[in-house]
Amino acid sequence: MKHIKRNIFLFAMFTVSPLTVNAQTADDADSTVVKKKVHVAFRDKDPDHLLGGISYVDMEELQKKDYMTSSLEDMYALVGGWNGNNLWGMDNDRLDNNDNSNMPLVIIDGVKRPSNNVLPSEIEQITFLKGAQAVVLYGSKGAKGAILITTKRGKVDGLQIEANANTGFHVAKAFPEYLGSAEYMTLYNEARANDGLDPRYSQQDIYNHASGLNPYRYPNVNYYSDEYVRKAYNRSEATLEIQGGGKRAHFYTNINYYRIEDLLNFGDAKDNYTDRFSVRGNVDLVVNKVIKGFANASATFYNANKNKGEFWHEAAGEELTNGYWSNTGRYGRPNFPENAAPLIPIYMVDPNATKAIALLNKSLNLLDGTYFPGGTKATQTNAIADCYFGGKTTDVSRQFQFDAGIIYDMNNFVKGLTFKTLFSIDYAANYSLSYDNKYAVFIPTWSNYNSEDAIVGITQQNDEIVTGHMAMSNTKYRQTITWNGHFDYDNTFADKHHVTGMLLANMYTTTRSGEYHRYANANLGLQAGYDYMGRYFAEASLAAVHSARLAEGHRGALSPSFTLGWNIAKENFMKGSFVDDLMLSASYSNLSEDIDVYMKKNNNDVYFYLYDALWTTSGSGFSWNEGSSTDRTNSTMGSNPSLDYIHRKEFSISLRGSFFNKLINADLTFFNTDMDGFIVQNLTTFPSHLQGGLNNGTFMPAINNNIQNRKGLDFSISAQKQFGDVYAQLGFVGTYLTTKNKKYDELVEYDYLHKEGRPIDALWGYKCLGFYSTSDFTYNEETGKYTLNSGLPTPKIGGTIQPGDLKYEDVNGDGVLDSKDQVELGKSGTYGSPFTFGVNLTLKYKNFTLFILGNGQFGAYGMKNNGYYYMSGDAKYSVNVRNRWTSDASAATATHPRLTTSSSANNSAASTFWMYSTDRFNLRKVQLTYDFPEEMFNGKWVKALSVYVTGNDLFTIAKERKLMETNVGYAPQTRFYNLGVKVTL
Repeated sequence: MKHIKRNIFLFAMFTVSPLTVNAQTADDADSTVVKKKVHVAFRDKDPDHLLGGISYVDMEELQKKDYMTSSLEDMYALVGGWNGNNLWGMDNDRLDNNDNSNMPLVIIDGVKRPSNNVLPSEIEQITFLKGAQAVVLYGSKGAKGAILITTKRGKVDGLQIEANANTGFHVAKAFPEYLGSAEYMTLYNEARANDGLDPRYSQQDIYNHASGLNPYRYPNVNYYSDEYVRKAYNRSEATLEIQGGGKRAHFYTNINYYRIEDLLNFGDAKDNYTDRFSVRGNVDLVVNKVIKGFANASATFYNANKNKGEFWHEAAGEELTNGYWSNTGRYGRPNFPENAAPLIPIYMVDPNATKAIALLNKSLNLLDGTYFPGGTKATQTNAIADCYFGGKTTDVSRQFQFDAGIIYDMNNFVKGLTFKTLFSIDYAANYSLSYDNKYAVFIPTWSNYNSEDAIVGITQQNDEIVTGHMAMSNTKYRQTITWNGHFDYDNTFADKHHVTGMLLANMYTTTRSGEYHRYANANLGLQAGYDYMGRYFAEASLAAVHSARLAEGHRGALSPSFTLGWNIAKENFMKGSFVDDLMLSASYSNLSEDIDVYMKKNNNDVYFYLYDALWTTSGSGFSWNEGSSTDRTNSTMGSNPSLDYIHRKEFSISLRGSFFNKLINADLTFFNTDMDGFIVQNLTTFPSHLQGGLNNGTFMPAINNNIQNRKGLDFSISAQKQFGDVYAQLGFVGTYLTTKNKKYDELVEYDYLHKEGRPIDALWGYKCLGFYSTSDFTYNEETGKYTLNSGLPTPKIGGTIQPGDLKYEDVNGDGVLDSKDQVELGKSGTYGSPFTFGVNLTLKYKNFTLFILGNGQFGAYGMKNNGYYYMSGDAKYSVNVRNRWTSDASAATATHPRLTTSSSANNSAASTFWMYSTDRFNLRKVQLTYDFPEEMFNGKWVKALSVYVTGNDLFTIAKERKLMETNVGYAPQTRFYNLGVKVTL
């Protein structure tokens, strides 16, 4: 066994390189354990010296009771101020965040990196830098908060091996529910009748589809049936962690593989899976007494194998139109394609239809030689045939990350002085490999002989192409280069006066294929801190930032931050009280950020250099030279060389305490943040003649104007107690957040339309008064048309208005219903619900540990006016149309307007009719762990063994639970049940 362990040691030490530093938590708080340092911006701090706006989680301790599958999983229930998307309600960088989709700045081992490329098993500590004072040293790109992820490092001498294996099943929570063919056809006829049109489907057609006697001629397709969709799929994962070392060096290695299957259960989709293999390692070297070095590396190989087509979208009747998926009903209807099922057996073809049989015999796309794809001229593909005949795709991602640095102890020159520098280079390559087959659909001609249906003719639509080779597409790469270096000073004078300081230079740049503008950050930093006996604290930080998005002479700026702290518990008058620790701190910061220095114009094209005039060309130009035409050039923005940064001006006050001998721990922070200077093309400052004319051009420049305010309370409270053999710990975290447009450039006619003074994420819409009734109209029997009675407001929102359509309040009383009648209805929760919280409970009894985690949100609203809840035109009908308005039904109980085959902007508009509360509580996780007694392994090569069972997303308590748990157009949400085992050697 020793021989095997020695070989593993040598393999890990010399074939795998590494990653970074050490940690502590918002989790267990045992006072007998030496507290770990907390990783903050470019340095480590004693947890007792944190001055607010910072939370941290000890991932090594947490994972002893909580199995996680992604790096930031469960954090919203453990950290106040983090709602799973942002910190303190900040709007994140949406343009470039190293694949962190709309996330704050994520720093992994000192380098800006994607959070999805590090696994929980690799992480030692996660630090959430929420306050402006905590992120000032990261420059302009860190001004909206940062998440620091620190991976594990080798700590033990000798060799330690830990293996972890998990397997479990994702079980679908809910599927969308749609009408069957007969019911759909009946209600579609009703919709046509409402529009004064003749029925589309005869009663015989409806009967034929309902009977199911011939599902190939009269299809009734349920895309969510067991024939196509599993109810559960597997996820399995294995991790091997190896660490060790000696006097001169330590190393840590993590080797991981996981594989996730898919819900689809037919065709090539049956073999869908995603897998990931990764190796991460670190090495720490002691070169001599004054120089230490470290080197970290990670390699990730990711593959996603999937079928062709867009099954989930098409199953919901959705079609991609102008970049958006909408329920057009062209695909996915239960009876569609009409008169042809997605797959039709060859035996349905009349043996005497020799031409049809010959055509099919030449086909390259027959399922098992017995089924061919059906269709029409209008629908030349279908979601089922796509999975059988369309081919398949493998999305490939390869990522390599490397960083190295040195730490130089300069104590011989100046006591307490060190220098640290780091350089990193990361590569990411992505591409797709696919078999891009094209298949024909066959349009059958049906007949009936002796009460038996048969196909007497077939028309082939499109050619068939089976490539037989893989094509590469969607090729892209990303490279990130980082360097930083800093002198750190840390010294205590006369055992009372503790002085810290830092002089920093920091830069990183990301280059992406197909993008001219690099994503870059460069800043200098200065930090100075002082505390007197851990009682009185003062800290000042200053960042000098630079941005190429601004004009020369305006590209540099300073970002100052000042913090004062007082540990009240250290005062003599607090001695002997129930207070163990009580830190009061206050901070003011003014950070300059260029994250929001851009505009989207002309089909969402992004423009960065807003200080310069912008001219664009259009295809419709002027004719000259005997009819020749030239493009027209238009001004779309004037110049403004004085354009400035947006400023995060923030005041915060924090109170952190521990009471009754660590029985209760609390951390409260009040924050008031102004994001000052958002860029607009000002409507109110400049005269109107600067815009308009040909192609609606404008000479108005971009200026700093709008101010957004965010104000709230971030809290974390925990209690722990030993009751005999039972140890209990209860934690409660949360955020109360309000937002407001403190200044907003606008021209509105009525005060209630002002966005200024209202929530940033205000939900706007109409006040619905119910449905129009027949008494609101005069009906003309000759024309079959309804005329709205005089005295009622004239609807101009869109669509023909009849009884059963939605009626709205004429707010301004001008006799017209239009956009001027929209009012604020509530908050959408775009930046987080007004109140979000998490609760966690740990119970330990002997060798058993029970961990329970929940989270909730309250105070926000949504709109259910999408294509699943409101249907018109040829849309696929969900079960929600069953409670539609009809002339003989009570308007008070109807939950859907009258059916119509035309579009109706009036009925689909955001209003109180479609409004619903997003309030909810989720039982996020329950895990039961059993740690086998240590005495079982005395003298054995196994040192520890644990087994556990985990349930994720077990249930939701909400008035609109079903709505919030049902995905439409996407794969279903799932619950996850897992069995795991962990062994230490």
